[in-house]
Amino acid sequence: MPSLKHLPADAPAAEIATILDSDGALVLDDVLDAAGLAGVRAEIDPYIEATGNGRDAFAGLQTTRTGALIARSPACRELVMHPAILAACDAFLNRACDRYQLHLTQVIRIRPGQPKQPLHRDRLAWGGFLPASIEPQLNTIWAMTDFTEANGATQVVPGSPAWPESRRAEPHEVGYAEMKAGSVLVYSGSVIHAGGENRTDADRIGINLTYCLGWLRQEENQYLSCPPAIARTLDPKLQALLGYAMGGYALGYFSPPLPPGQGPEVVPPQAALGEALATSWGGEDLQDAIIERLRAKLAAAEVAAT
Repeated sequence: MPSLKHLPADAPAAEIATILDSDGALVLDDVLDAAGLAGVRAEIDPYIEATGNGRDAFAGLQTTRTGALIARSPACRELVMHPAILAACDAFLNRACDRYQLHLTQVIRIRPGQPKQPLHRDRLAWGGFLPASIEPQLNTIWAMTDFTEANGATQVVPGSPAWPESRRAEPHEVGYAEMKAGSVLVYSGSVIHAGGENRTDADRIGINLTYCLGWLRQEENQYLSCPPAIARTLDPKLQALLGYAMGGYALGYFSPPLPPGQGPEVVPPQAALGEALATSWGGEDLQDAIIERLRAKLAAAEVAAT
């Protein structure tokens, strides 16, 4: 049975990105201490207890999934904005986008009696249309309880990001993300993985916080899960991560539906949070990045042609 690499909580972002490229997953140990765990649990437990089981075998008939964590839990906002995770996103995702965004917030509780989830890749959220050369996601599961093979620790197939779609994992190729409460599983959108079987008499609880390229549709609609009335109270950096910022030079602007002549025609999404209406769409700072990429591609093509 393969095992995942474990790194300290302050591991360099470049090292995390390198392991994600090769293995597809790793564990950051002891990111949250006991007080941090208690603070998160105090805020999310009432919502967990009020959430019903999944409706099909993939979601888990003995599994609960609780979302809208940005709107519901200040402690979860801190997890989303954890410097080590954002640094890893910078290193891993910014290779294919100008800005990344929050993709999903969900507490996953695997209850006693839940069988193994079918193995899958999270990148299939986009229907299999993305080319394999583009890695769309960086995902995390924050362990709120200990994760063991017996209680449903996430199944992971190290090395599978490089596998063709036709290859299926054999039982001996599947490892388990065993870790202590307060640790974090970090994994890519391309690694084969799944929830584990819970053969114990206690719940296994993890917080799934995931990030994706800023030009892709988010799995959890953050504009509805955290609408402007709530988002405007948040830190501007978190607002941008939710999607209340331009995702590229021409991605995300809107036209305020005002009477003729009473406002600009094009404004950036943060204007929906009460910022003064700008006279431009707010993506000009990203235009230079596009131009530089095009110049680099043209230069590389000229070199290849000589």
